Amino acid sequence: MSLAQAPSAGIKSMVVSSTGFGPREIEEITRAISENYANYRELKEGVHELESQENRSPAASARLGACQYLLGRYSQAIDTLSHSDGGALTHYYLGRSYLALDRYQEALESYDASLRAGYDRDIVTLAKAEALRYSKQYDEALKLLDSLSGAVEQTAEYLFQRSATVQVLGGSREEVYTLLERAVQADPSHGGALFGLALENDRHGNDDDARELYERASKQFPTYVGTLLNLGILYEDMQAYDKAKGCYERILDMFPNHQRARLFFKDADASRDMYYDEEARREQDRLGQVLSIPVTDFELSVRSRNCLQKMGLMTLGDLTETTELELLSSKNFGETSLVEIRDMLSSKGLELGQFAHQRRDEEPVYDPDTLSDDERALLDRPISDLNLSVRARKCMVRLGLTTIGELVRRTGDDLLECKNFGVTSLNEVREKLTVANLKLRGD
Repeated sequence: MSLAQAPSAGIKSMVVSSTGFGPREIEEITRAISENYANYRELKEGVHELESQENRSPAASARLGACQYLLGRYSQAIDTLSHSDGGALTHYYLGRSYLALDRYQEALESYDASLRAGYDRDIVTLAKAEALRYSKQYDEALKLLDSLSGAVEQTAEYLFQRSATVQVLGGSREEVYTLLERAVQADPSHGGALFGLALENDRHGNDDDARELYERASKQFPTYVGTLLNLGILYEDMQAYDKAKGCYERILDMFPNHQRARLFFKDADASRDMYYDEEARREQDRLGQVLSIPVTDFELSVRSRNCLQKMGLMTLGDLTETTELELLSSKNFGETSLVEIRDMLSSKGLELGQFAHQRRDEEPVYDPDTLSDDERALLDRPISDLNLSVRARKCMVRLGLTTIGELVRRTGDDLLECKNFGVTSLNEVREKLTVANLKLRGD
Protein backbone atom coordinates (compact mmCIF):
# COMPACT_ATOMS: atom_id res chain seq x y z
CA MET A 1 0.00 0.00 0.00
CA SER A 2 1.41 3.40 -0.99
CA LEU A 3 1.63 6.33 1.38
CA ALA A 4 -1.11 8.06 -0.64
CA GLN A 5 -3.46 5.10 -0.11
CA ALA A 6 -2.42 4.40 3.47
CA PRO A 7 -4.15 5.96 6.48
CA SER A 8 -3.48 9.66 6.28
CA ALA A 9 -1.71 9.57 9.65
CA GLY A 10 1.28 8.30 7.61
CA ILE A 11 2.11 11.83 6.47
CA LYS A 12 1.44 13.34 9.86
CA SER A 13 3.63 10.80 11.65
CA MET A 14 6.40 11.36 9.13
CA VAL A 15 6.33 15.09 9.93
CA VAL A 16 6.28 14.79 13.72
CA SER A 17 8.45 11.69 14.20
CA SER A 18 12.06 11.89 15.32
CA THR A 19 13.30 9.48 12.64
CA GLY A 20 15.44 10.54 9.70
CA PHE A 21 13.97 13.13 7.36
CA GLY A 22 15.46 14.09 4.01
CA PRO A 23 14.78 14.45 0.28
CA ARG A 24 13.30 10.94 0.03
CA GLU A 25 10.72 11.65 2.75
CA ILE A 26 9.82 15.01 1.19
CA GLU A 27 9.33 13.28 -2.16
CA GLU A 28 7.03 10.73 -0.50
CA ILE A 29 4.94 13.52 1.03
CA THR A 30 4.59 15.46 -2.23
CA ARG A 31 3.77 12.30 -4.17
CA ALA A 32 1.12 11.27 -1.63
CA ILE A 33 -0.60 14.66 -1.84
CA SER A 34 -0.36 14.64 -5.65
CA GLU A 35 -2.11 11.26 -5.72
CA ASN A 36 -4.70 12.22 -3.11
CA TYR A 37 -5.15 15.90 -2.30
CA ALA A 38 -7.00 14.98 0.91
CA ASN A 39 -3.56 14.22 2.36
CA TYR A 40 -2.79 17.94 2.23
CA ARG A 41 -4.87 18.37 5.39
CA GLU A 42 -2.70 15.81 7.18
CA LEU A 43 0.44 17.73 6.27
CA LYS A 44 -1.11 20.87 7.76
CA GLU A 45 -2.05 19.01 10.94
CA GLY A 46 1.43 17.56 11.27
CA VAL A 47 3.00 20.99 10.85
CA HIS A 48 0.61 22.47 13.41
CA GLU A 49 1.51 19.78 15.94
CA LEU A 50 5.22 20.24 15.37
CA GLU A 51 4.88 24.04 15.66
CA SER A 52 3.21 23.62 19.05
CA GLN A 53 6.06 21.52 20.45
CA GLU A 54 8.25 23.27 22.97
CA ASN A 55 12.02 22.90 22.95
CA ARG A 56 12.18 21.41 19.46
CA SER A 57 15.51 19.89 18.51
CA PRO A 58 17.48 21.50 15.66
CA ALA A 59 16.69 18.45 13.51
CA ALA A 60 12.96 18.84 14.24
CA SER A 61 13.18 22.50 13.24
CA ALA A 62 14.79 21.50 9.94
CA ARG A 63 11.92 19.07 9.33
CA LEU A 64 9.35 21.70 10.28
CA GLY A 65 10.91 24.40 8.10
CA ALA A 66 10.94 22.17 5.02
CA CYS A 67 7.27 21.32 5.57
CA GLN A 68 6.37 24.97 6.11
CA TYR A 69 7.94 25.63 2.72
CA LEU A 70 5.72 22.94 1.16
CA LEU A 71 2.69 24.72 2.63
CA GLY A 72 3.74 28.04 1.08
CA ARG A 73 4.62 29.63 4.43
CA TYR A 74 7.92 30.96 3.18
CA SER A 75 8.63 33.62 5.81
CA GLN A 76 7.88 31.17 8.61
CA ALA A 77 10.09 28.58 6.92
CA ILE A 78 13.00 31.02 6.81
CA ASP A 79 12.60 31.86 10.49
CA THR A 80 12.37 28.18 11.47
CA LEU A 81 15.24 27.00 9.28
CA SER A 82 17.48 29.83 10.45
CA HIS A 83 17.29 28.28 13.93
CA SER A 84 17.70 24.64 12.94
CA ASP A 85 20.61 22.24 12.50
CA GLY A 86 22.47 24.06 9.70
CA GLY A 87 22.59 20.91 7.58
CA ALA A 88 22.38 20.48 3.82
CA LEU A 89 18.58 20.11 3.79
CA THR A 90 18.20 23.23 5.92
CA HIS A 91 20.25 25.39 3.58
CA TYR A 92 18.58 24.00 0.47
CA TYR A 93 15.06 24.79 1.70
CA LEU A 94 16.23 28.16 2.96
CA GLY A 95 17.22 28.78 -0.66
CA ARG A 96 13.83 27.59 -1.94
CA SER A 97 12.04 29.87 0.53
CA TYR A 98 14.18 32.91 -0.29
CA LEU A 99 13.55 32.31 -4.00
CA ALA A 100 9.78 32.20 -3.44
CA LEU A 101 10.03 35.63 -1.80
CA ASP A 102 12.15 37.06 -4.67
CA ARG A 103 15.22 37.32 -2.43
CA TYR A 104 17.52 35.95 -5.09
CA GLN A 105 20.97 36.74 -3.69
CA GLU A 106 20.10 35.13 -0.36
CA ALA A 107 18.74 32.13 -2.25
CA LEU A 108 22.02 31.75 -4.14
CA GLU A 109 24.04 32.02 -0.93
CA SER A 110 21.87 29.38 0.75
CA TYR A 111 22.24 27.03 -2.21
CA ASP A 112 26.03 27.40 -2.03
CA ALA A 113 25.88 26.60 1.68
CA SER A 114 23.79 23.49 0.98
CA LEU A 115 26.38 22.35 -1.55
CA ARG A 116 29.19 22.79 0.97
CA ALA A 117 27.13 20.80 3.47
CA GLY A 118 26.81 17.90 1.03
CA TYR A 119 23.53 18.38 -0.87
CA ASP A 120 23.33 16.84 -4.35
CA ARG A 121 25.45 18.94 -6.73
CA ASP A 122 23.20 18.55 -9.78
CA ILE A 123 20.06 19.52 -7.85
CA VAL A 124 21.77 22.58 -6.37
CA THR A 125 23.16 23.65 -9.75
CA LEU A 126 19.70 23.50 -11.32
CA ALA A 127 18.27 25.48 -8.40
CA LYS A 128 20.98 28.12 -8.78
CA ALA A 129 20.29 28.38 -12.52
CA GLU A 130 16.64 29.04 -11.70
CA ALA A 131 17.55 31.75 -9.18
CA LEU A 132 19.89 33.40 -11.69
CA ARG A 133 17.14 33.38 -14.31
CA TYR A 134 14.62 34.96 -11.95
CA SER A 135 17.18 37.64 -11.08
CA LYS A 136 17.53 38.32 -14.85
CA GLN A 137 21.09 37.00 -15.05
CA TYR A 138 20.12 34.99 -18.09
CA ASP A 139 23.56 34.37 -19.59
CA GLU A 140 24.92 33.21 -16.23
CA ALA A 141 21.97 30.84 -15.85
CA LEU A 142 22.66 29.32 -19.27
CA LYS A 143 26.37 28.94 -18.49
CA LEU A 144 25.49 27.08 -15.31
CA LEU A 145 23.18 24.73 -17.21
CA ASP A 146 25.88 24.19 -19.84
CA SER A 147 28.28 23.17 -17.08
CA LEU A 148 26.16 20.11 -16.32
CA SER A 149 26.75 16.86 -18.15
CA GLY A 150 25.76 13.24 -18.00
CA ALA A 151 22.47 11.74 -16.87
CA VAL A 152 21.20 15.01 -15.40
CA GLU A 153 20.81 16.41 -18.93
CA GLN A 154 18.01 13.92 -19.56
CA THR A 155 16.06 14.75 -16.40
CA ALA A 156 12.77 16.63 -16.49
CA GLU A 157 14.05 19.37 -14.19
CA TYR A 158 17.10 20.06 -16.36
CA LEU A 159 15.01 20.16 -19.56
CA PHE A 160 12.43 22.41 -17.89
CA GLN A 161 15.03 24.86 -16.58
CA ARG A 162 16.72 24.93 -19.96
CA SER A 163 13.43 25.62 -21.75
CA ALA A 164 12.68 28.55 -19.43
CA THR A 165 16.18 29.97 -19.89
CA VAL A 166 16.12 29.58 -23.67
CA GLN A 167 12.76 31.35 -23.75
CA VAL A 168 13.90 34.44 -21.81
CA LEU A 169 16.99 34.61 -24.03
CA GLY A 170 14.74 34.90 -27.09
CA GLY A 171 14.99 31.33 -28.35
CA SER A 172 12.50 29.99 -30.86
CA ARG A 173 9.12 28.71 -29.76
CA GLU A 174 9.91 25.38 -31.45
CA GLU A 175 13.02 24.87 -29.33
CA VAL A 176 11.22 25.82 -26.11
CA TYR A 177 8.27 23.57 -26.93
CA THR A 178 10.52 20.62 -27.80
CA LEU A 179 12.41 20.94 -24.51
CA LEU A 180 9.13 21.03 -22.58
CA GLU A 181 7.82 17.97 -24.41
CA ARG A 182 11.04 16.10 -23.62
CA ALA A 183 10.70 17.11 -19.98
CA VAL A 184 7.18 15.69 -19.77
CA GLN A 185 8.34 12.52 -21.50
CA ALA A 186 11.10 12.18 -18.90
CA ASP A 187 8.63 12.77 -16.04
CA PRO A 188 4.91 12.94 -16.92
CA SER A 189 4.22 14.40 -13.47
CA HIS A 190 6.63 17.35 -13.64
CA GLY A 191 4.44 20.30 -12.65
CA GLY A 192 6.69 22.97 -14.15
CA ALA A 193 6.98 21.33 -17.56
CA LEU A 194 3.24 20.60 -17.68
CA PHE A 195 2.52 24.24 -16.82
CA GLY A 196 4.97 25.43 -19.49
CA LEU A 197 3.33 23.28 -22.18
CA ALA A 198 -0.13 24.36 -21.07
CA LEU A 199 0.86 28.03 -21.22
CA GLU A 200 2.28 27.66 -24.73
CA ASN A 201 -0.98 26.08 -25.92
CA ASP A 202 -3.00 28.70 -24.04
CA ARG A 203 -1.13 31.54 -25.72
CA HIS A 204 -1.89 30.11 -29.15
CA GLY A 205 -5.59 29.52 -28.54
CA ASN A 206 -5.44 25.72 -28.12
CA ASP A 207 -7.88 25.80 -25.21
CA ASP A 208 -8.67 22.07 -25.07
CA ASP A 209 -5.02 21.02 -25.02
CA ALA A 210 -4.18 23.79 -22.56
CA ARG A 211 -6.96 22.75 -20.21
CA GLU A 212 -5.90 19.08 -20.27
CA LEU A 213 -2.30 20.03 -19.47
CA TYR A 214 -3.32 22.50 -16.75
CA GLU A 215 -5.49 19.78 -15.20
CA ARG A 216 -2.54 17.39 -15.12
CA ALA A 217 -0.31 20.10 -13.66
CA SER A 218 -2.93 20.97 -11.02
CA LYS A 219 -2.70 17.44 -9.61
CA GLN A 220 0.98 17.87 -8.78
CA PHE A 221 2.06 19.17 -5.37
CA PRO A 222 3.21 21.82 -4.71
CA THR A 223 1.06 23.32 -7.47
CA TYR A 224 2.02 26.43 -9.42
CA VAL A 225 -0.33 29.31 -8.60
CA GLY A 226 -0.34 30.20 -12.30
CA THR A 227 -1.62 26.71 -13.11
CA LEU A 228 -4.67 27.13 -10.88
CA LEU A 229 -5.39 30.71 -11.97
CA ASN A 230 -5.25 29.90 -15.68
CA LEU A 231 -7.20 26.67 -15.29
CA GLY A 232 -9.87 28.54 -13.36
CA ILE A 233 -10.17 31.08 -16.17
CA LEU A 234 -10.58 28.32 -18.75
CA TYR A 235 -13.28 26.73 -16.58
CA GLU A 236 -15.07 30.08 -16.41
CA ASP A 237 -15.00 30.26 -20.22
CA MET A 238 -16.77 26.87 -20.18
CA GLN A 239 -19.22 28.26 -17.58
CA ALA A 240 -17.95 25.55 -15.20
CA TYR A 241 -17.99 28.04 -12.34
CA ASP A 242 -17.85 25.51 -9.50
CA LYS A 243 -14.67 24.02 -10.95
CA ALA A 244 -13.23 27.52 -11.35
CA LYS A 245 -14.05 28.32 -7.71
CA GLY A 246 -12.32 25.09 -6.68
CA CYS A 247 -9.11 26.27 -8.36
CA TYR A 248 -9.21 29.65 -6.64
CA GLU A 249 -10.07 28.04 -3.28
CA ARG A 250 -6.93 25.90 -3.48
CA ILE A 251 -4.82 29.03 -3.94
CA LEU A 252 -6.54 30.76 -1.03
CA ASP A 253 -6.04 27.69 1.13
CA MET A 254 -2.28 28.19 0.83
CA PHE A 255 -2.22 31.98 0.37
CA PRO A 256 -5.30 33.47 2.11
CA ASN A 257 -4.35 37.02 1.09
CA HIS A 258 -3.80 36.30 -2.60
CA GLN A 259 -5.63 39.27 -4.13
CA ARG A 260 -6.16 37.98 -7.66
CA ALA A 261 -7.42 34.60 -6.48
CA ARG A 262 -9.84 36.32 -4.10
CA LEU A 263 -11.18 38.61 -6.85
CA PHE A 264 -11.45 35.76 -9.35
CA PHE A 265 -13.29 33.65 -6.78
CA LYS A 266 -15.84 36.43 -6.24
CA ASP A 267 -16.30 36.84 -10.01
CA ALA A 268 -16.83 33.10 -10.51
CA ASP A 269 -19.24 32.93 -7.60
CA ALA A 270 -21.28 35.83 -8.98
CA SER A 271 -21.23 34.43 -12.53
CA ARG A 272 -22.52 31.06 -11.34
CA ASP A 273 -25.83 32.65 -10.37
CA MET A 274 -26.26 34.62 -13.60
CA TYR A 275 -28.45 33.46 -16.47
CA TYR A 276 -26.85 33.50 -19.88
CA ASP A 277 -28.73 33.27 -23.15
CA GLU A 278 -26.09 31.17 -24.87
CA GLU A 279 -27.43 31.76 -28.37
CA ALA A 280 -27.57 35.51 -27.80
CA ARG A 281 -24.02 35.47 -26.43
CA ARG A 282 -22.74 33.58 -29.47
CA GLU A 283 -24.48 36.04 -31.77
CA GLN A 284 -22.97 38.95 -29.86
CA ASP A 285 -19.52 37.40 -30.13
CA ARG A 286 -19.99 36.85 -33.87
CA LEU A 287 -21.11 40.45 -34.37
CA GLY A 288 -18.16 41.70 -32.34
CA GLN A 289 -15.75 39.78 -34.55
CA VAL A 290 -17.36 41.18 -37.72
CA LEU A 291 -17.32 44.74 -36.41
CA SER A 292 -13.61 44.44 -35.62
CA ILE A 293 -12.68 43.55 -39.22
CA PRO A 294 -10.34 46.26 -40.56
CA VAL A 295 -11.45 48.09 -43.69
CA THR A 296 -8.05 47.29 -45.21
CA ASP A 297 -9.28 43.70 -45.64
CA PHE A 298 -11.49 44.90 -48.51
CA GLU A 299 -10.67 46.04 -52.04
CA LEU A 300 -11.42 49.76 -51.92
CA SER A 301 -10.49 52.55 -54.28
CA VAL A 302 -7.52 54.70 -53.33
CA ARG A 303 -9.81 57.70 -52.79
CA SER A 304 -12.13 55.83 -50.43
CA ARG A 305 -9.25 54.28 -48.51
CA ASN A 306 -7.50 57.64 -48.05
CA CYS A 307 -10.70 59.34 -46.90
CA LEU A 308 -11.43 56.64 -44.33
CA GLN A 309 -7.88 56.82 -43.02
CA LYS A 310 -8.05 60.61 -42.62
CA MET A 311 -11.31 60.27 -40.70
CA GLY A 312 -9.81 57.62 -38.43
CA LEU A 313 -12.31 54.96 -39.57
CA MET A 314 -10.33 51.74 -39.32
CA THR A 315 -12.92 48.98 -38.84
CA LEU A 316 -16.39 48.02 -40.00
CA GLY A 317 -17.55 48.90 -36.50
CA ASP A 318 -16.29 52.45 -36.97
CA LEU A 319 -18.37 52.75 -40.15
CA THR A 320 -21.54 51.47 -38.45
CA GLU A 321 -21.15 54.36 -35.99
CA THR A 322 -20.73 56.91 -38.80
CA THR A 323 -23.60 58.42 -40.79
CA GLU A 324 -23.72 58.96 -44.56
CA LEU A 325 -23.85 62.71 -43.99
CA GLU A 326 -20.62 62.60 -41.98
CA LEU A 327 -18.86 60.65 -44.72
CA LEU A 328 -20.07 63.01 -47.46
CA SER A 329 -18.85 65.99 -45.45
CA SER A 330 -15.28 64.71 -45.81
CA LYS A 331 -13.22 66.37 -48.53
CA ASN A 332 -12.98 64.30 -51.76
CA PHE A 333 -15.58 61.77 -50.55
CA GLY A 334 -18.44 61.59 -53.04
CA GLU A 335 -21.40 59.45 -54.08
CA THR A 336 -19.21 56.88 -55.83
CA SER A 337 -17.21 56.24 -52.66
CA LEU A 338 -20.43 56.17 -50.64
CA VAL A 339 -21.87 53.41 -52.82
CA GLU A 340 -18.61 51.50 -52.50
CA ILE A 341 -18.76 51.68 -48.68
CA ARG A 342 -22.44 50.69 -48.62
CA ASP A 343 -21.72 47.60 -50.72
CA MET A 344 -18.80 46.63 -48.50
CA LEU A 345 -20.93 46.82 -45.34
CA SER A 346 -23.87 45.08 -46.99
CA SER A 347 -21.66 42.07 -47.77
CA LYS A 348 -21.36 41.60 -44.00
CA GLY A 349 -24.99 42.33 -43.17
CA LEU A 350 -24.22 45.82 -41.86
CA GLU A 351 -25.29 49.38 -42.67
CA LEU A 352 -23.77 52.83 -42.39
CA GLY A 353 -24.83 54.55 -39.18
CA GLN A 354 -26.40 51.34 -37.85
CA PHE A 355 -24.94 51.92 -34.38
CA ALA A 356 -24.45 55.70 -34.57
CA HIS A 357 -26.70 56.11 -31.52
CA GLN A 358 -24.20 54.09 -29.45
CA ARG A 359 -21.20 56.15 -30.50
CA ARG A 360 -19.03 57.82 -27.92
CA ASP A 361 -17.82 61.24 -28.98
CA GLU A 362 -14.32 61.18 -27.49
CA GLU A 363 -11.59 62.21 -29.85
CA PRO A 364 -8.94 59.59 -30.66
CA VAL A 365 -6.11 59.63 -28.16
CA TYR A 366 -3.52 59.55 -30.94
CA ASP A 367 -3.78 61.50 -34.19
CA PRO A 368 -1.94 59.49 -36.89
CA ASP A 369 -0.83 62.70 -38.63
CA THR A 370 1.07 63.85 -35.53
CA LEU A 371 2.90 60.58 -34.83
CA SER A 372 6.52 59.85 -35.63
CA ASP A 373 7.54 56.70 -37.51
CA ASP A 374 8.62 55.09 -34.21
CA GLU A 375 5.28 55.92 -32.58
CA ARG A 376 3.36 54.47 -35.52
CA ALA A 377 5.51 51.34 -35.34
CA LEU A 378 4.67 51.01 -31.63
CA LEU A 379 0.94 51.18 -32.32
CA ASP A 380 1.32 48.57 -35.07
CA ARG A 381 2.96 46.08 -32.71
CA PRO A 382 0.88 43.02 -31.73
CA ILE A 383 -0.93 43.06 -28.40
CA SER A 384 1.02 39.94 -27.44
CA ASP A 385 4.05 42.21 -26.94
CA LEU A 386 2.33 43.58 -23.81
CA ASN A 387 2.61 40.13 -22.13
CA LEU A 388 -0.90 40.29 -20.73
CA SER A 389 -2.34 37.66 -18.40
CA VAL A 390 -4.47 34.87 -19.83
CA ARG A 391 -7.73 36.54 -18.77
CA ALA A 392 -6.86 39.90 -20.31
CA ARG A 393 -5.49 38.23 -23.44
CA LYS A 394 -8.72 36.29 -23.98
CA CYS A 395 -10.70 39.52 -23.82
CA MET A 396 -8.51 40.96 -26.58
CA VAL A 397 -9.30 37.91 -28.72
CA ARG A 398 -13.04 38.21 -28.07
CA LEU A 399 -12.98 41.87 -29.07
CA GLY A 400 -10.95 41.08 -32.18
CA LEU A 401 -8.08 43.35 -31.10
CA THR A 402 -4.73 42.32 -32.53
CA THR A 403 -2.53 45.44 -32.35
CA ILE A 404 -1.70 47.93 -29.62
CA GLY A 405 -3.13 50.68 -31.82
CA GLU A 406 -6.50 48.91 -31.92
CA LEU A 407 -6.42 48.53 -28.14
CA VAL A 408 -5.81 52.22 -27.39
CA ARG A 409 -8.85 53.12 -29.53
CA ARG A 410 -11.02 51.37 -26.92
CA THR A 411 -12.22 52.81 -23.63
CA GLY A 412 -12.08 51.12 -20.26
CA ASP A 413 -15.86 50.66 -20.45
CA ASP A 414 -15.47 48.90 -23.80
CA LEU A 415 -13.15 46.36 -22.22
CA LEU A 416 -15.30 45.90 -19.11
CA GLU A 417 -18.21 44.86 -21.32
CA CYS A 418 -16.22 41.74 -22.29
CA LYS A 419 -17.20 38.59 -20.40
CA ASN A 420 -14.90 37.62 -17.49
CA PHE A 421 -12.97 40.91 -17.81
CA GLY A 422 -13.04 42.87 -14.57
CA VAL A 423 -11.39 45.82 -12.86
CA THR A 424 -8.26 43.79 -12.02
CA SER A 425 -7.70 42.99 -15.70
CA LEU A 426 -8.46 46.59 -16.70
CA ASN A 427 -5.85 47.88 -14.26
CA GLU A 428 -3.36 45.39 -15.68
CA VAL A 429 -3.96 46.67 -19.23
CA ARG A 430 -3.61 50.27 -18.10
CA GLU A 431 -0.34 49.50 -16.29
CA LYS A 432 1.11 47.77 -19.35
CA LEU A 433 0.14 50.69 -21.59
CA THR A 434 1.57 53.21 -19.11
CA VAL A 435 4.96 51.49 -19.33
CA ALA A 436 4.82 52.10 -23.10
CA ASN A 437 3.72 55.73 -22.48
CA LEU A 438 0.26 54.97 -23.89
CA LYS A 439 -3.28 55.00 -22.53
CA LEU A 440 -6.77 53.85 -23.39
CA ARG A 441 -9.20 56.15 -25.13
CA GLY A 442 -10.90 58.43 -22.62
CA ASP A 443 -8.30 57.86 -19.87
